Amino acid sequence: MLTELLKQHAADLPGAVALVAHGDQIEAAAVGSADAEGIVPMARDSLFRIASLTKPIVAAAVMLLVDDGELALDDPIARWLPELASPVVVRTPAGPVDDVVPAVRPITVADLLTFRCGYGLAADMTLPAVDLLLQVLGHPAAAPRALPPDAWTAALAQVPLLHQPGEAWLYDTGSDIQGVLIARVSGRSLPEFLAERLFEPLGMADTGFAVPTAALGRFTSAYRPGAAGLRLIDSPEGRWSVAPPFPSGAAGLVSTADDLLAFARFLLAEGTVGDHRLLTPESVHRMTTDHLTPAQREAGRVFLHGQGWGYGGSVDVEAKEPWEVPGRYGWVGGAGTAWHLLPATGTVTVLLTQVEMTAPEPTPLMREFWTYAAK
Repeated sequence: MLTELLKQHAADLPGAVALVAHGDQIEAAAVGSADAEGIVPMARDSLFRIASLTKPIVAAAVMLLVDDGELALDDPIARWLPELASPVVVRTPAGPVDDVVPAVRPITVADLLTFRCGYGLAADMTLPAVDLLLQVLGHPAAAPRALPPDAWTAALAQVPLLHQPGEAWLYDTGSDIQGVLIARVSGRSLPEFLAERLFEPLGMADTGFAVPTAALGRFTSAYRPGAAGLRLIDSPEGRWSVAPPFPSGAAGLVSTADDLLAFARFLLAEGTVGDHRLLTPESVHRMTTDHLTPAQREAGRVFLHGQGWGYGGSVDVEAKEPWEVPGRYGWVGGAGTAWHLLPATGTVTVLLTQVEMTAPEPTPLMREFWTYAAK
């Protein structure tokens, strides 16, 4: 039973919500509390900070614009982000940030989607160019971005690329750039575009960059593990109770298990909801297909664990674990969240907790949950 599996981790988590769907058959469980004090019971519709599960949603939004003909995958992003029109690249990854050469070609939309734009987090976070990126933009796991999108993009332009465009897979930053790109191309803010073009058609009523006052009672508290136990890092009335200055396309959304199920089913249906098509089958296929070379997958192993990358999420390319099936698409969020779909079987798995991960490695609960779902 899914409920029993979650209860086995009660000592490590205030609570959790999990969902496994095989076609129309759904098993869902909610255990524990939304807070460490045990005051608010966890429920299936509890709201969570989904962190990096934002990435596939934002990638789908980019593909909406591709299907609209507003942009193309091989378009240079400089057309809409002129701040990034003339990037420079550090001569060697470990070299100083002022020893640079011009980029050999422009950054394209596809480079952003495949995380090969030259900006991002590497296995070695001490590399000078990565360190400068974190200094200028802030660490993804730290406080919310304080700069509004235009100022954020201008600040990013002052950071050299770690690799030439298309050369290497680097984590995270590409999704934040995608969020700014969506706003520039559409003429709408990222929250407005996602609400109108994805969340409303898919019935994802609880997904957004801020939690309405009326829903704060369903919003979980967020914690960070430490030697002295769990430490509260955000309350329901904290960061997500107001609209952020920078709506992060990499990690800014809150959502529920059923909203994430709706998004997964939309991709499994090749871009349709009911009798309404939002994305072409080709765009969904591009999202859920690995685009990396073996060398790029290996260099990103600390994040990818040997798997590939589609648009916004990983794609299993080898079955090393019981739950890994070639073609399985999804991702894990540093807030303790996980979301995957398997096109071959129509299976969807969603696991939501409110305790931050301490490393890119999946947690024991994630591993046990995925193993359970694979049976």
